[in-house]
Amino acid sequence: MRPPEPKFDELIHFPARLRICGLLRNVDALAFRTLEAALELPASQVSRHLKALTEAGYVSISKTTSAERADARRVAWVRLTPVGQQALERHMAALARIAQGQEEREGFKRIH
Repeated sequence: MRPPEPKFDELIHFPARLRICGLLRNVDALAFRTLEAALELPASQVSRHLKALTEAGYVSISKTTSAERADARRVAWVRLTPVGQQALERHMAALARIAQGQEEREGFKRIH
């Protein structure tokens, strides 16, 4: 498979959103409470970041009733969408280029 075309993504790059995408990268879905605990952020902040990612089409949230719970509370499951997966991979490729000193901008001259 061909590596993704590097593209820096300001929305994903925000630290909490980058961590959310990273946590979702290799799983089918995570429960909202699991994300909240992993990020060590209040639910309101996690919700705000998820809203931004959802509006961009990068994550989806679905709610199900947990059969394992006696109180039948709904569980919010957060997934990285295919669009979000692609955006994350492109952003990671851009970060790798930056870290390797390969990013060149117009107007900058490489000194040898």
